Amino acid sequence: MPTTDRNVTALALAIDDAKQWYLVDCGEGTQHQLLRCRYTLSNLKTIFITHVHGDHMYGLPGLITSASMQGRQAPLTICAPDGVQQFVEAALHYSDVSHLPFSIEYIHSDQSDFQYQDNQVTVTAHELSHRVPSFAYRFVEKTLSTQLNIDQLNTLGVPKGKLWGLLQKGQEVTLEDGRRISPEQVMQPPPGSRIAVIAGDNDKPELLIDALQGAHVLVHEATLTDAALQKVGPVWMHSSARMVAEAAEASGVPNLILTHFSGRYQLSPEAGPNSVLALKAEAESYCSCNIGMATDLSVWELDRANRLITA
Repeated sequence: MPTTDRNVTALALAIDDAKQWYLVDCGEGTQHQLLRCRYTLSNLKTIFITHVHGDHMYGLPGLITSASMQGRQAPLTICAPDGVQQFVEAALHYSDVSHLPFSIEYIHSDQSDFQYQDNQVTVTAHELSHRVPSFAYRFVEKTLSTQLNIDQLNTLGVPKGKLWGLLQKGQEVTLEDGRRISPEQVMQPPPGSRIAVIAGDNDKPELLIDALQGAHVLVHEATLTDAALQKVGPVWMHSSARMVAEAAEASGVPNLILTHFSGRYQLSPEAGPNSVLALKAEAESYCSCNIGMATDLSVWELDRANRLITA
């Protein structure tokens, strides 16, 4: 639930400084939080919803209608499990929103063959364990080579100047002796793809170990400490900080961001066992990776060296 310190779940993901961005989950108040950051509804590319619980999707109707009132015309894609489309369409229908200036394409992420692709990312869904069908999304960045291999150009005898420029633009060139040189022959290898796994609610983090192979950052709920979870019991099907940390350690993922904390946990260190620092301390006891704690409007950058940096 929301508290005076924290809103409910929503996460923005963007490739470096690109204007287009992605939204993972959309709890109530998401559109208000967007007013406090650089991301706009006109540049929102795709929404990914992890599961149908309200703290992850109740903000969708308001966000969509606000995008309409702001003049958005570009189509919007929503990748989500069964139930989200029905909820959005019912909310819009019963609030008399009948003519959006943009189309909405729904892609069911709970289908076994689900895969999303555009010019920036490839995304797959991975089933979790929760009271309703819940999923994690694995984002794999698409990278392109932009730098010429000078040594290779000289070896092939490509004269510096116009031909170099054409090759860098992706065009094949023909030398005076008739040889054809393709861009692939003279470009540096593209940078490695950065990979992020962003999970919905889940009481079995170990389900993600395969999906985390090669990943550089995991975002996962840590609703309670292990001691608190033992008292509450498994009925709500959430993870403790220890459970997530153990799965992260087993997978070898270098960076972990914990989120979705119970309302009992406060920002103040003086709250002792009821401080979010207790969750972080527990995770650090079981995991050697770099650990971040989500706060509203916090920003991280995953750089090309796969370091998670607070922006």
